[in-house]
Amino acid sequence: QVQLVESGGGLVQPGGSLRLSCAASGSIFSINTMGWYRQAPGKGRELVAQVLSGGITNYVESVKDRFTISRDNAKNTVYLQMNSLKPEDTAVYYCYSEVRRVVAGPLYAYWGQGTRITVSS
Repeated sequence: QVQLVESGGGLVQPGGSLRLSCAASGSIFSINTMGWYRQAPGKGRELVAQVLSGGITNYVESVKDRFTISRDNAKNTVYLQMNSLKPEDTAVYYCYSEVRRVVAGPLYAYWGQGTRITVSS
């Protein structure tokens, strides 16, 4: 099996910064896309940012120029550096990874347990 463990959430004031980490472990041959979704109270889950295996990144418009996603392939870890946080960034953040467990095998999507971020003064 594969586990994703997130860390780094918490309470921060508007304009502040946080860094999320998500480490994948278990039966992993390779990881394709890694990324972060979030779900705000009363809303659906939305893609925040993703980084492909080759390093290409994508962001939802509302976080461009504020958030930076990166990955360390040697550690099977994805990071989300969040700067200039706003109250509307308040949500539970979930990491995910598309994992290939054996060579030439299928891709499976795995999710972290979620970490809550509250942006409030």
